[in-house]
Amino acid sequence: MGVEEEFHVVDLATRELVAEAPQLLAHLPVESFGGELHRSVVESKSAVCGGLDELRGELARLRSQLASAAEAEGLGLAAAGTVPLVDPLRLAVTPSTRYARMLDDYQLLAREQLICGVQVHVQLSDRDLAVAVAQRVSPFLPCLLALSASSPFWFGEDSGYASARSLVWQRWPTAGLSGEISSAAEHDALVADLVASEVISDPGMIYFDVRPSAHVPTLELRIMDACPNLDDVMLIAGLFRALVRRERHSVAMGVAPVRIAAPLLRAAMWRAARSGMEGRLLDLPQSPRPIPAGDSVRGLLGGLRTWLEESRDWHQVSALAEDAIARGSSAAQQRNVYQRSGRLVDVVDHLVDRTLIPA
Repeated sequence: MGVEEEFHVVDLATRELVAEAPQLLAHLPVESFGGELHRSVVESKSAVCGGLDELRGELARLRSQLASAAEAEGLGLAAAGTVPLVDPLRLAVTPSTRYARMLDDYQLLAREQLICGVQVHVQLSDRDLAVAVAQRVSPFLPCLLALSASSPFWFGEDSGYASARSLVWQRWPTAGLSGEISSAAEHDALVADLVASEVISDPGMIYFDVRPSAHVPTLELRIMDACPNLDDVMLIAGLFRALVRRERHSVAMGVAPVRIAAPLLRAAMWRAARSGMEGRLLDLPQSPRPIPAGDSVRGLLGGLRTWLEESRDWHQVSALAEDAIARGSSAAQQRNVYQRSGRLVDVVDHLVDRTLIPA
């Protein structure tokens, strides 16, 4: 398994986003770090890891490397879906032909892509299996989004959402559900049709909630906000790997997937983005009715116990889950900081501090 984390680059004097990712990247190895559409974002890419302990060590090492580069440049880092303070005049798109075309084609979408996420990759034996598993995991993804929710503020205002990043992300024409797909060949044909439509320019712009890799047999989860607390990344990675293993077993046993209407799945994702861990989540696939978010997490956890015990992750993941339920989402923590001080700069300081706390 592996993880990619995105980080906002912040001016420590103003606490605003700044287009200085290239300065950080000059200090960092290209095999582990890269840029994104906006020059205010840096991405880390973990090595392939065999277990959660190895993954935690790898992500902590990458965060430490990135923190050292930021310190050398007098900058801060925030692993969160959004940061509250943004001056568009200080920002810029990374200079490349691909990104220039995206800016020209998508206009407002590209200009406002001031968001960060985290992606989790889990290995499978082949791409057909990855497609089959992707079709089965959708009902459980809103719970993972809620656990990651870290973007309550958007351009200096409270959005009213736990994950405003999700709203921004879902505007892209290929974001969200993939629809029913039965094989890697069918997936590849859909991608080819989307490229031929010229709505997207290349397969890298397929932004489905979960997607099989184009080159290697892995399944990639793409729905989450970036998480300031590394524990939340580990929790989500552990849950997703167990979920993939369970659904892989169901495919092998010939168990039919549970079919849930796409509008209901979208409603479940919206509810998770709106409420995070502080509200209710749809009780899919059992029922469309909402239940407390903590009950949803515990239900998912209990359903994955066999697979978590098999990988010897049960005690770690269950403890992380209970801690996340008790602590609440990063979105709620940020609001609490703002309510106490009335200053968004304190929210940014909170995010920078949490991002750099040793794991």
